Amino acid sequence: MIRVVLVDDQELFREGVRVIVDAQDGMEVVGVAGDGFEAVQVCDELQPDVVLMDIRMPEMDGVEATRQLFAPDRVSRRENPLRVVVLTTFNLDDRAATAIRYGASGFLLKDTTPVMLRDAIRTVHAGNAVLAPADLSLLLQGQFVARAPAPAAYLSLTDKEREVFTAVARGLSNTEIAGLIFASESTVKTHVGSVLRKLSLRDRVQIVVFAHEHGLVGD
Repeated sequence: MIRVVLVDDQELFREGVRVIVDAQDGMEVVGVAGDGFEAVQVCDELQPDVVLMDIRMPEMDGVEATRQLFAPDRVSRRENPLRVVVLTTFNLDDRAATAIRYGASGFLLKDTTPVMLRDAIRTVHAGNAVLAPADLSLLLQGQFVARAPAPAAYLSLTDKEREVFTAVARGLSNTEIAGLIFASESTVKTHVGSVLRKLSLRDRVQIVVFAHEHGLVGD
């Protein structure tokens, strides 16, 4: 069962999303919050799997709430990984890009369909992004004007791991990467897991962010 928390300052919108989520097989809404402060408290208490986070709220917005949810001390206390999907009314929202840098797994427009919402929850729960890789790259462009040098951890990747890293950063699937490096999909998954461990990243979305942050896209 995928446990979901809804965060939005509009009660009517929250209740509408709750009905949609609770109607899906294998997922349930376990909590709601009306602002960022409450969102952090609810998530600390309930330890959900997925948070649907409104990006624009009074008091504390969804960007700051996302930053706090992925603070190292909170992440270290969780038994299971947390995934955040930010909700926005604007396509390619700069605030959404910032939230993704902090740890969100992508964003959805608030007028998305129930089917897309359901699929998005399942997608991020599996550790993937909820927007196309090309859109994710476009969203992150300009967010990292001053590229940070690649850390020592990146330099520790093997040649094959670096090849897989670059392919993931470009948005290729495991099947596509397997064809590119002439290996099985299980081998690709092993390489991806090794890259995540060595770079201390949570999921494939964070590989894309890491690549942009350090100017490694297409490296």
